[in-house]
Amino acid sequence: MASAAPPLPRWLTVSTGPAPVVVDGRACQTRAAFFEELARVLHLPDYFGRNWDALADSLRDATRAGGVALVVEHAEELLSAEPPAQFATLLAVLADAADTGLTMTLCTDPGHEALLRRRAATALA
Repeated sequence: MASAAPPLPRWLTVSTGPAPVVVDGRACQTRAAFFEELARVLHLPDYFGRNWDALADSLRDATRAGGVALVVEHAEELLSAEPPAQFATLLAVLADAADTGLTMTLCTDPGHEALLRRRAATALA
């Protein structure tokens, strides 16, 4: 019988979950740029429609194949050149995808955290 492995230090994690997909919010200030960046990092097919319905369909397909862990760095910039309703639509699409295995982490610096939290809470309301 094999003995148990020694415990790992707290800073080291071994995971069987999906590897994170990282998007740079600075490159995603518009919807068009966001769709392009997501198509690139998720390796979406060329026929991806680059609209919210197509994103919902693509995320449903991607999460069926296994979970998707989406990380947005510099998230304060995400869709910042768009009306607030576009950020709300994005979060609604992602909330639907969360039912099938998507997780999302918005990363920002401490100076933008309160604003980003307020922006997300307002979009989700």
